[in-house]
Amino acid sequence: MRAVIQRAKSGSVTVDSKIVSQISHGLVVLIGVGHEDTAEDVEKVANKIIKTKLWPSVDGAQQWKQSVLDVGGEVLCVSQFTLFAKVKKGQKPDFHNAAKGPQAKELYDQVLAKIQAALPEGRTVKDGVFGAMMDVALVNDGPVTIQYDTKNDK
Repeated sequence: MRAVIQRAKSGSVTVDSKIVSQISHGLVVLIGVGHEDTAEDVEKVANKIIKTKLWPSVDGAQQWKQSVLDVGGEVLCVSQFTLFAKVKKGQKPDFHNAAKGPQAKELYDQVLAKIQAALPEGRTVKDGVFGAMMDVALVNDGPVTIQYDTKNDK
């Protein structure tokens, strides 16, 4: 499973000219599910999203001291099979390593559930529309963008 975790001042997902999800301060996360991914990958990626320290200390003196949970941030996830594109041969992307729709949706939904379980009461994980063409907007804070692959986490 792959994730692009972006610290954001704001983010939104629009489908058919309608905003379906938006956050203010928090994370915008693109998530790709691979055909070999399992529940173990769900656990790993959800933990990275909620626990990685991407914000400075409260006094601002030290970088990388607080997670999205620590700063009271929101989480907006967007499914993105194109994170598994290979472009080694020719000009056309190859998506064979991406999971097929039903498997990808099941594991993606499990990631959302794990993140939701970690959020304090009253906060909900936001997401786009699985499989839809979406306009994803964000104001990247920093910019801070982290790429994570559960198969290459050593």
